[in-house]
Amino acid sequence: MSKKKPVNPEEQDIDTIEETPEAADAPGAERSEQQLLQEKYDDLNDRYLRLMAEYDNYRKRSQKEKDDIYPNAVANTIAKFLPVIDSLDRASQFDYNTEDFSKGFDMICTNFGDILKSLGVEEVGVVGEPFDPNIHNAAMRIEDEELGENVVSQVFQKGYKMGDKVIRYAMVQTAN
Repeated sequence: MSKKKPVNPEEQDIDTIEETPEAADAPGAERSEQQLLQEKYDDLNDRYLRLMAEYDNYRKRSQKEKDDIYPNAVANTIAKFLPVIDSLDRASQFDYNTEDFSKGFDMICTNFGDILKSLGVEEVGVVGEPFDPNIHNAAMRIEDEELGENVVSQVFQKGYKMGDKVIRYAMVQTAN
């Protein structure tokens, strides 16, 4: 009795297909060449369909990654400018000596805000809005009867988001 070497289906060609034990149990134990060819065809067709599905999944995944690159790059760039925006906001709270300087400074702040809006960036963290841990970072908590439950009572640092992506969480004080 000689042992048969197992054949890898990928290396198997039509001439070397041997009968399997299942085929020997089937009625009419002899299988025709057409049946063997049909099995080989079915196997190759199945592998082809699986390969096409894998390729389609790869293509979709690659497209999604490509689509995410631009918004992430914009968000990272905007994050670098946020300290400048914070400085401008703090400077706008001071009294200016001349009206021309005040007007020019306000124009700069307005222009910066317009640029952010054109990029789809929104400010988050407004006094009076409900506290949302998805966009707010609660730094303090106070008790105030005049304000509602879990309401932003003070904004220490504005937050920014672009679409659903949070660029920076708003640092706020909450009430009750």
